[in-house]
Amino acid sequence: MGALERQPIDQHDQHGRRSEPTLNKFFKALVKTAASDLHFKAGSPPHIRIRGSLSPANSPALDGEQIEKMALELLTEKQKVYLEIHGSIDVAHDLPGSDRFRINIYRQRGELSIAARRVSRDIPDFEKLHLPAVLGEITQHHQGLVLLAGITGCGKSTTIASMLEYINRGRACHIVTIEDPIEFIYTDKKALVNQREIGIDVENFESALKYLMREDPDVILIGEMRDRETFQAALQAAETGHLVFGTVHASTSGQTIGRILDLFDPESRDLVRQSLAYNLQAIVCQKLLPCLDKRIGRIPVVEVMLANPSVQKFITEGRESDLIDVIRGSEGEGMVDFNKSLLALIEKEMIDPHSAYSVSPNPEELKMLMKGISTSHGGLIGR
Repeated sequence: MGALERQPIDQHDQHGRRSEPTLNKFFKALVKTAASDLHFKAGSPPHIRIRGSLSPANSPALDGEQIEKMALELLTEKQKVYLEIHGSIDVAHDLPGSDRFRINIYRQRGELSIAARRVSRDIPDFEKLHLPAVLGEITQHHQGLVLLAGITGCGKSTTIASMLEYINRGRACHIVTIEDPIEFIYTDKKALVNQREIGIDVENFESALKYLMREDPDVILIGEMRDRETFQAALQAAETGHLVFGTVHASTSGQTIGRILDLFDPESRDLVRQSLAYNLQAIVCQKLLPCLDKRIGRIPVVEVMLANPSVQKFITEGRESDLIDVIRGSEGEGMVDFNKSLLALIEKEMIDPHSAYSVSPNPEELKMLMKGISTSHGGLIGR
């Protein structure tokens, strides 16, 4: 029961009518300000996170008794017992007619604190996210594997949500997601969308994957590729005619291939390479940088690799480190490398060059590109 549980809240006022949890007024304010997170700690004012930055709200500090009262309003008797024993519990709460919240209630220094994450129904499109249009082309595949790579907090989930919503708006199909936790809520449009959250709708990833094929999906999201079993399930689904999305903690396309292969023992890697070369459709690597336009907050910089014949050949031959050469030589096909993506944002005055250098895989090359010089096969040529 340590995972998320969604339970009805039995709260009534003095007239026997069902009353709202006190936290709802804070959640409504969170939606209004487009904030992503809300934190309560005894003796401090509530803190909110907007565009990645955490700051105190214009509200008085709450004491431990007030916070505990708000927290317990959300819990069933069974959940209260679990919290007392374990010192922490996750719950999910729906704000009527609005967003959903994933809430962690935890004990620190003898008092309860609350951390709430807003799960939005508003899924921005590629243009609003400042993502390349080629992502829409990637979603047009009906079979294969699409991987989003990057560190925690780089916007992978938002990008995938935008891609799935693009499919939802344009294709009559069945989308099934397996998520831990759900970060966006989809409304059925042309597609039928079913979202399964680990701990609420299904006990664990293993159980969700076991029954996945019986749910007749066309498009699948399998959260994070964190172990061999999860990736095998994703690869098997791709091989049997499904379009599968997943995320990997890696910085570049080449590193993504390496991370996947590291999940398998050396004797199995050649077979995995062959299957990956055949089924991979695209890898999108992403980083977030502060945007000079304060209305935007943070803006993505991406590397996009599409699985053309050269990419397939390099994966089969074990040349992951050379994939960047294919990406740079295939810009006409819609591929993008990080430095060209950074350069475009610098030229549009969207990011500071020093921020770009800090995330560039090759800062010296980026500096040369900014001077109108590019490298090609070890030599220098004018742009």
